[in-house]
Amino acid sequence: MPKAYWISAYHAVHDENKLAAYAKLALPAVQEAGGKFIARGMAAKAYEAGILQRTVIVEFESLEKAIACHDSPGYQAALAALGDGVTRDLRVVEGV
Repeated sequence: MPKAYWISAYHAVHDENKLAAYAKLALPAVQEAGGKFIARGMAAKAYEAGILQRTVIVEFESLEKAIACHDSPGYQAALAALGDGVTRDLRVVEGV
């Protein structure tokens, strides 16, 4: 079974306090679901249409576990705390 990855690109941070509140709740929710952070921070270099912005990549054992983590009560509480604090997109990609 292939692994799955969350890839989050933060286009804009509107409220640092909301982002901090989100991080405080999201980190344990992701770890409890078996997620492993493999990259987190500003992009070091961008090519083509890429943008130098905050990017987070989390690895999960399977697509099902990645989706279950996102839909879990703990992660949903983190999203509620985040609210409109950032503009980002989160993609779930299955590994090869």
